[in-house]
Amino acid sequence: MGTVDRSLHVQIEKWLGSVSSLQTRVTRFSRSRQNPWRCVRVEALRASGTLSIVFFRHDDGSWCVFPPQGRRLTMNVVQGIVS
Repeated sequence: MGTVDRSLHVQIEKWLGSVSSLQTRVTRFSRSRQNPWRCVRVEALRASGTLSIVFFRHDDGSWCVFPPQGRRLTMNVVQGIVS
Protein backbone atom coordinates (compact mmCIF):
# COMPACT_ATOMS: atom_id res chain seq x y z
CA MET A 1 0.00 0.00 0.00
CA GLY A 2 1.51 3.33 -1.05
CA THR A 3 1.31 6.60 0.83
CA VAL A 4 -1.47 7.84 -1.43
CA ASP A 5 -3.59 4.77 -0.55
CA ARG A 6 -3.23 5.59 3.14
CA SER A 7 -4.30 9.24 2.97
CA LEU A 8 -7.42 10.38 4.80
CA HIS A 9 -8.98 11.59 1.56
CA VAL A 10 -8.62 8.18 -0.10
CA GLN A 11 -9.99 6.39 2.98
CA ILE A 12 -13.02 8.70 3.09
CA GLU A 13 -13.74 7.97 -0.57
CA LYS A 14 -13.22 4.25 0.05
CA TRP A 15 -15.76 4.14 2.91
CA LEU A 16 -18.25 6.79 1.80
CA GLY A 17 -17.88 6.74 -1.97
CA SER A 18 -16.89 9.65 -4.13
CA VAL A 19 -19.27 12.24 -2.75
CA SER A 20 -19.00 15.97 -3.21
CA SER A 21 -17.32 18.07 -0.53
CA LEU A 22 -20.67 19.74 0.22
CA GLN A 23 -22.10 16.43 1.44
CA THR A 24 -19.08 15.39 3.54
CA ARG A 25 -17.49 17.30 6.41
CA VAL A 26 -15.08 16.78 9.29
CA THR A 27 -17.02 17.24 12.52
CA ARG A 28 -14.32 16.43 15.07
CA PHE A 29 -10.53 16.36 15.22
CA SER A 30 -9.13 14.98 18.44
CA ARG A 31 -5.82 14.30 20.12
CA SER A 32 -5.51 13.77 23.83
CA ARG A 33 -2.93 12.75 26.40
CA GLN A 34 -4.93 9.70 27.43
CA ASN A 35 -5.10 8.45 23.84
CA PRO A 36 -1.78 8.97 22.04
CA TRP A 37 -3.40 8.77 18.61
CA ARG A 38 -5.23 11.32 16.50
CA CYS A 39 -8.74 10.75 15.27
CA VAL A 40 -11.11 12.50 12.89
CA ARG A 41 -14.87 12.07 12.70
CA VAL A 42 -16.33 12.54 9.23
CA GLU A 43 -20.05 12.92 8.54
CA ALA A 44 -21.76 12.38 5.22
CA LEU A 45 -25.31 13.50 4.46
CA ARG A 46 -27.26 10.81 2.66
CA ALA A 47 -30.89 10.37 1.67
CA SER A 48 -31.28 7.82 4.51
CA GLY A 49 -29.73 10.19 7.08
CA THR A 50 -26.33 11.19 8.42
CA LEU A 51 -23.52 8.64 8.42
CA SER A 52 -20.54 9.20 10.77
CA ILE A 53 -17.23 7.35 10.61
CA VAL A 54 -14.22 7.86 12.87
CA PHE A 55 -10.75 7.50 11.31
CA PHE A 56 -7.63 6.94 13.43
CA ARG A 57 -4.10 7.97 12.46
CA HIS A 58 -1.54 5.17 12.84
CA ASP A 59 2.21 5.47 13.48
CA ASP A 60 3.02 4.68 9.83
CA GLY A 61 0.95 7.68 8.68
CA SER A 62 -2.05 5.70 7.51
CA TRP A 63 -5.68 6.39 8.45
CA CYS A 64 -7.91 3.45 9.45
CA VAL A 65 -11.36 2.93 10.96
CA PHE A 66 -9.83 1.07 13.93
CA PRO A 67 -7.53 2.58 16.58
CA PRO A 68 -3.85 1.69 16.57
CA GLN A 69 -2.78 -1.07 18.89
CA GLY A 70 -1.64 0.30 22.22
CA ARG A 71 1.97 0.10 23.21
CA ARG A 72 2.59 -2.82 25.49
CA LEU A 73 4.75 -2.86 28.54
CA THR A 74 8.12 -4.49 28.00
CA MET A 75 10.75 -5.84 30.32
CA ASN A 76 14.34 -4.81 29.88
CA VAL A 77 17.57 -5.84 31.55
CA VAL A 78 19.95 -3.07 32.57
CA GLN A 79 23.57 -3.82 33.37
CA GLY A 80 24.36 -2.12 36.63
CA ILE A 81 27.50 -1.59 38.67
CA VAL A 82 27.90 -4.18 41.40
CA SER A 83 29.43 -2.84 44.61
